[in-house]
Amino acid sequence: MKNPSALFRLLGLLHASLAMYVADAGIWSYPGDEAIKLALVDLVGDHKNIVERAGTALEQRHIHVPRLAYPIHFTATHDTDLRSLLPRILNELRKQMVEINEIIESLSKTTDADPLSLELALEARDTTLGHSDVLGQLLVRQRA
Repeated sequence: MKNPSALFRLLGLLHASLAMYVADAGIWSYPGDEAIKLALVDLVGDHKNIVERAGTALEQRHIHVPRLAYPIHFTATHDTDLRSLLPRILNELRKQMVEINEIIESLSKTTDADPLSLELALEARDTTLGHSDVLGQLLVRQRA
């Protein structure tokens, strides 16, 4: 496999995210926040799919897949409902978009870039952007 650094970066970016942590931790919401919960389930499902495919690609090439941990400061979210976490999740998605675009740009400049890395980065960009739009609309509705 060509340089796997883009896959490693993408894995860390998507797997150790606040949205993934919220899903894994099972943070609950008050009745009425089901739309937020469903939107997060869709986001996490798409990101887990990309993470699993990237991990599988590394394993098939006999490259160790790193075990990723969530940042410790995520544990402070346990007493918070989804509605109040939504702005933080959106902010993180915006930061992810910047990093994903950097990965894509880096891969696009490299003549021997791994096609799978580029494919997964493009998919991550598209899904993250789409889910950001949906969550942004939910935030606007919540504030209205």
